[in-house]
Amino acid sequence: MLNRAFPHAVAVFFAAAGCFAQTAQAADGDDRKFFQSVAGEWVGPGEIVAGKYKGTKFTCTFVGSTPAAKVGMTLDGDCRVGVFSQKMTARIEHKGGRNGYTGTFQDGAEGKGLDIISGNVVDDRKVVFAINRKQLNGAMLARLPDENTMNVTVSVRVDKQMVPVIGMNLRRVDSGAVGSIAQQ
Repeated sequence: MLNRAFPHAVAVFFAAAGCFAQTAQAADGDDRKFFQSVAGEWVGPGEIVAGKYKGTKFTCTFVGSTPAAKVGMTLDGDCRVGVFSQKMTARIEHKGGRNGYTGTFQDGAEGKGLDIISGNVVDDRKVVFAINRKQLNGAMLARLPDENTMNVTVSVRVDKQMVPVIGMNLRRVDSGAVGSIAQQ
């Protein structure tokens, strides 16, 4: 049972984790730099902090890349809980306009994944994305305290309140921040 539920719980997190951007007003410049700064190899633990599977701990490994011709990101990797491992893929792309980011986790909400339906930057180190799957609506908050750390919280709407359900702390494991190299 846990093996089937785990991918859906991590789907909420991963859709968010792979989706970092800045405001659509500067998508061609600042957004591209931001995506480049989170591209690379990341590893870290996470935990389901609410709901039926509260207390479930997992570890994810991701490789992020940015497309040359578009503003966006692809994150590929896997997440593991115990002996179970699940392949994870997320794609996000700027489609234009304010909050103009869209994307999918796995095969999107039409399949067994999630849709990223909009996104907005809170400041230069924090972003919020709206996520959706059928009647599940939620948000992902990602914070970059420094160039080698990502903290992610995924919340879902329960009645009229947002409830945190997944927390994750990722550390960069490649040799250096891509963004710091790209700026030189």
